[in-house]
Amino acid sequence: MAEPQLSLWARLLDGAVAGVVGVTCVFPLDLAKTRLQNQRAGRGAYRSTLHCLATTLRSEGCLAMYRGAAVNLTLVTPEKAIKLAANDYFRHLLARDGMGLTIAREMVAGCGAGTCQVIITTPMEMLKIQLQDAGRVASQQLVRGVRCTAPGCKLVAVSPPLTRAYNIGPAALTRRPSATQIAVELLRTQGIKGLYKGLGATLLRDVPFSIIYFPLFAHLNRVGQGTPEGRAPFRRSFLAGCVAGSVAAVSVNPCDVIKTRLQSLSKGTNEESYTGIVDCARRIWLKEGPSAFLKGAGCRALVIAPLFGIAQVIYFIGVGEFLLDLSRYSRFST
Repeated sequence: MAEPQLSLWARLLDGAVAGVVGVTCVFPLDLAKTRLQNQRAGRGAYRSTLHCLATTLRSEGCLAMYRGAAVNLTLVTPEKAIKLAANDYFRHLLARDGMGLTIAREMVAGCGAGTCQVIITTPMEMLKIQLQDAGRVASQQLVRGVRCTAPGCKLVAVSPPLTRAYNIGPAALTRRPSATQIAVELLRTQGIKGLYKGLGATLLRDVPFSIIYFPLFAHLNRVGQGTPEGRAPFRRSFLAGCVAGSVAAVSVNPCDVIKTRLQSLSKGTNEESYTGIVDCARRIWLKEGPSAFLKGAGCRALVIAPLFGIAQVIYFIGVGEFLLDLSRYSRFST
């Protein structure tokens, strides 16, 4: 398939619109994924994705389902824009005259896109995880009557969220932490490296994801296409984005579990901290077994599939080019 020739700004707008629409649709599932990945074997409050969503809704209210969404919606625009635009740039850079990309070159382009996006992804995930997991940690402490003492817990303990314990009724705490408060505290105590904690684990997740996703999507999108110059139908691009996103998401889920654990500053009762990627992987394997690396895999697949399916739909419609044309028309008409 001939790749659409859109301007850089059009691609950036496509990525931004796709990110905002996708995140709005699937954020509750992303919250469930974070909480499932963070709970330890034998001490979990949630039995499944649906149980996590139902428990959160019942004990913390509707707004809790979107805790952390503001920071995600703010930063997902540059994140998705960088990811999609970088992949297109590297594909163009690696393309041979008049010939399509080989699988190896497509993988290299995906690798470049995944590497570029962590500039935004790491701090975004860092802040989002603290907000998403705050209710789980606070409720566990209320139920057990134990105050969190693990390193880094101060960020949540200073201004814990309004929450309800799962079996003792409503219990109003002081006030809910905000992304701004957490970011300021991290910058004050740890500097810029505080926001980039888990950078290595984020690279370990996002680079393989992009290496798998982009070539797989390109090939699925060409299935059954008569001529390489033709444009894939709308439904094929959407389904190709969903399938490729799901496969890539499940493939790198072990890396996502490690990243989530490393970036969680506040810990529940008897939940240990980790010194790095290797230490985290070793402890999870020994204490929780290999199956722990697949925690939240179903949620992650359900989150990523529509997110990237929507991204491909936005590209298909050409929203970015349309917005640019509308802007030009408005400027000239006035």
